[in-house]
Amino acid sequence: MNKQAYIDQAEAHLFHVYNRFPVVFDHGEGVYLYDTDGKQYLDFASGIGVMALGYSDPEYTAAVQEQVGRLLHTSNLYYTPQVAAAGEAVCRVSGMDKVFFTNSGAEAIEGAIKTAKKYASRRDGHAGHEVIAMQQSFHGRTVGALSVTGTDHYREPFYPLMGGVKFANFNDLDSVKALMNENVCAILVETVQGEGGIYPAEPAFLEGLRALCDQYDALLILDEIQCGMGRSGSMYAFQQYNVKPDILTTAKALGLGVPVGAFAVTQKVADASLVPGDHGTTYGGNPLVCAAVAKSVELMEQRQIPKHVQEMTPYLVETLQYFVDKYDCVTAQRGMGFMRGLVLTIPVGPVVAKALEEGLIVLSAGKDVLRLLPPLVMEKEGIDEMKEKLTKVLDSFQA
Repeated sequence: MNKQAYIDQAEAHLFHVYNRFPVVFDHGEGVYLYDTDGKQYLDFASGIGVMALGYSDPEYTAAVQEQVGRLLHTSNLYYTPQVAAAGEAVCRVSGMDKVFFTNSGAEAIEGAIKTAKKYASRRDGHAGHEVIAMQQSFHGRTVGALSVTGTDHYREPFYPLMGGVKFANFNDLDSVKALMNENVCAILVETVQGEGGIYPAEPAFLEGLRALCDQYDALLILDEIQCGMGRSGSMYAFQQYNVKPDILTTAKALGLGVPVGAFAVTQKVADASLVPGDHGTTYGGNPLVCAAVAKSVELMEQRQIPKHVQEMTPYLVETLQYFVDKYDCVTAQRGMGFMRGLVLTIPVGPVVAKALEEGLIVLSAGKDVLRLLPPLVMEKEGIDEMKEKLTKVLDSFQA
């Protein structure tokens, strides 16, 4: 079939909840995707931060293919070598003590919230505890995850949501203190806000949240679904701060393309929260995804991917500053590691669409931020190619 035939077939049968771009991708190799017409696209989105090692990595592919031929699923009534290896790998690189595997980032958030509520109910002997989340945050699209997402347009059609959620301002410790009390079971925050505009947390802010949680025996939940797994220049972004969470959520690049997420907790939390029967999942942590997780962590460690991000980040920042200096419609850049944003004075949607026409895949973050999430293996040559393509795009809007 040709491209339009695929699009027509999809539109005839898929629930229209995505405004998809008119492109049909067929395969990928390295940092490039190729559509069904054979056109090449430089990928600075990596499947919204998932494809950290790019496409068709031979070692990763071989590990997943081997597991497909060996064992796909057993349920969590039994142990497998793969879940044991994946659990050890995640705990080792995160510094956390126990992990629960989910099917997605949203499910990891759901599990983190349940864990915090159970911890508080065991602490106090009653339910009804509150969560403090952040304005302009994004944590997922399930009802629980929407309840702690601080962006009205995601939430409003689905009211009433989960109660007991209060919103503070990101990087404003006083706004959190004003909401804090003995009934708060958790403070939930992205270490780097993604959909909210690519804002890294300020060190004093995270340190202040940690101190508040210690003071009230509440749990600090750090959402690193997007910024984790090497994207920040460390395996997890919080490792660049003098702060450790009680609960960490992770997904996206955790499995390099297979649908997997996780929430990890300290031993203190594991000993005083969920017990058998409190939480579960049929597919989560099955042998296939856990083989992918274990291989993902192994390859990132062997290839020193966080170090590569550290080495390439100054060049990427320098390149993005070129756009700030050159174009009136680009006012600032910000981010952490290979999670970057360009702030625009023009609508970002048409810029993303024009970039796709030029063979460059980028994303938006809100209405005015062009988001760049390149594969973590991106080299200077790819950054130079991005600069060339994005210059053509912005020239067309400047004229």
